[in-house]
Amino acid sequence: MTERNYTAPTEFIFIGFTDYLPLQITLFLLFLVIYILTLVGNIGLIVLVNTDSNLQTPMYYFLSNLSFLDISYSTAITPKMLANFLSSKKSISLYGCALQMYFFACFADAECLILAAMAFDRYAAICKPLTYSTLMSRKVCVSFIALAYFSGSMISLVHVSMTFRLPFCKSHVINHFFCDIPPLLALSCASTSLNELLLFALCSFIQTSTFVIIFISYFCILVTVLNIKSSGGRSKTFSTCASHLIAVTLFYGTLLFMYLRPTTKYSPDTDKVIAVFYTVVFPMFNPFIYSLRNKDVKNALKKLLDRISSNQYCHKIRNF
Repeated sequence: MTERNYTAPTEFIFIGFTDYLPLQITLFLLFLVIYILTLVGNIGLIVLVNTDSNLQTPMYYFLSNLSFLDISYSTAITPKMLANFLSSKKSISLYGCALQMYFFACFADAECLILAAMAFDRYAAICKPLTYSTLMSRKVCVSFIALAYFSGSMISLVHVSMTFRLPFCKSHVINHFFCDIPPLLALSCASTSLNELLLFALCSFIQTSTFVIIFISYFCILVTVLNIKSSGGRSKTFSTCASHLIAVTLFYGTLLFMYLRPTTKYSPDTDKVIAVFYTVVFPMFNPFIYSLRNKDVKNALKKLLDRISSNQYCHKIRNF
């Protein structure tokens, strides 16, 4: 900030995906549909978990928080991205950029911790059934959630404060569709080695430590499942983990690729495509992954729809 002839930017300009208008309109409609499905699917899952007594368990408590995070970090990015598709000037203010980065990083880091908590929950349920109620008490579950949000907010605050103390004097044009850390570091004319070190250290700590917890949990689950004599029992037990494993694979696969690699490997065009998946597309997938493979969720949805249908029928009878 102390360099000469430097004027702090008041806004940044996104390059986005394309300047070709028909393709912009197509992408706008596509991502609008995805965002609507994200909201409907995740809000629906939250409503189901909080209204059905059969879903008042630690696993579904974590799942409802996972849905909230999917809504939150998708909303931090998608509305602005949609507006930019219809705008001739794809800009964002300096403070808007900082807030977007903060909320996205906060909710993404919190999601890593909640996915780890869900893996531990499955481990406790399958490997330690006699002590499950103690290991996953209400107090423990609330503590996991509080830790996830607190850790996410603190780590995000470090990233934002360290990024926006840099002088952005190379350009104010971001080769991306949202304010992510690597493309912003590329705009600085000062040394970003400390930022890169912090990005790698903090992201590797959160993502690697939670991934290790998930791996160890599922290794123990696998050992327990293989000791079950009945093939039907093995299949039923492991099926309770399948949805979570799919979600973990999709989420961690892209995040590990994006943030745990040298900056020399940074490719803006490739990374924009990958970023679309974990910021826009994957939040839509989670409610479908968990509901389509989960009998409890499908039964709760059926009961809710039957209750709505019954109420509408009774209303029509009264009006008649």
